Amino acid sequence: MTLLSVENLTVGFPTEDGQLRAVRGVSYEVNRGESVGIVGESGSGKSVTSLAIMGLLPRNAQVTGSVKLLGEELVGRTDKDLSQIRGRRIAMIFQDPLTSLNPVYTVGDQIAEAVRAHHGVSKHDALRRATDLLDIVGIPNPKLRARNYPHEMSGGMRQRIVIAIAMANNPDLIIADEPTTALDVTVQAQVLEALEAARAETGAALVLITHDLGVIAGHTDRVCVMYAGKLVETGTVDEIFYGPRMPYTLGLLGSLPRIDESGRQRLTPITGAPPSLLNLPPGCPFSPRCPMTRDRCDDVEPVLTATTGPDHRAACHFHTELAEAKAEDVF
Repeated sequence: MTLLSVENLTVGFPTEDGQLRAVRGVSYEVNRGESVGIVGESGSGKSVTSLAIMGLLPRNAQVTGSVKLLGEELVGRTDKDLSQIRGRRIAMIFQDPLTSLNPVYTVGDQIAEAVRAHHGVSKHDALRRATDLLDIVGIPNPKLRARNYPHEMSGGMRQRIVIAIAMANNPDLIIADEPTTALDVTVQAQVLEALEAARAETGAALVLITHDLGVIAGHTDRVCVMYAGKLVETGTVDEIFYGPRMPYTLGLLGSLPRIDESGRQRLTPITGAPPSLLNLPPGCPFSPRCPMTRDRCDDVEPVLTATTGPDHRAACHFHTELAEAKAEDVF
């Protein structure tokens, strides 16, 4: 069953230099219990898309398109209406847990507050639920830690606190916006384990936003690749990692270290920088950085087209030429 349906979502911000089109016609679906990864460079529109779904963009944001949760339209709803949905049906884990947590309240009180916001339970029962949630996400001595303040915990533990808050009301969907940024590899693995524990406990679907392709490979079922505010490739993890059909996706994969290469293999970087979303030129936005670019690429922006199957789509005029291609051969 389709849980979340995003269709032709666009987000613009008025600026002194003109309209900044941060998201340009994004469409994807998330089924119940499914994990979908959204990957791309900084500024590609990943976080703005998730904030638009949650209704957390500033007042000057101009949002059009459709976002439906189990068939219920969310775009255009009042903040009062959305406050009944946030936390209870859709929960979000933000990138920086220290700014998400209130420094003057204990972590137990903050988790309990999330529980009481949507359920008429006593403070004692809410605190007991908070202790249980701390235990689920792997916080040692949960009864003691519930009385701690955020600054008394490490970055990894704070992130697990935020995950506990997200799962407090057994939501249908959890959106995790780069939950492992700035954490070392060991702590990153612990946080991802806590996230998987949260999904197992609640049965929630997951939208995982990250620029770490390793995290995407190990924790998602399907992948959406974003560039310049649009989806440029979608497919299963195997389709994206073993048969990319968009030069940008191939470049992202080529810039990663590989353990299956013998000797000292040089990484293959993507030259250049993403275009300004204020004045996008006609044609493919990746064209100035793409080694395969041709005249058609500068004139007509490609749309997502089915490649190896109906679920594997790529926005490239010449996606058939990328079959079996390697990043070092293209870039």
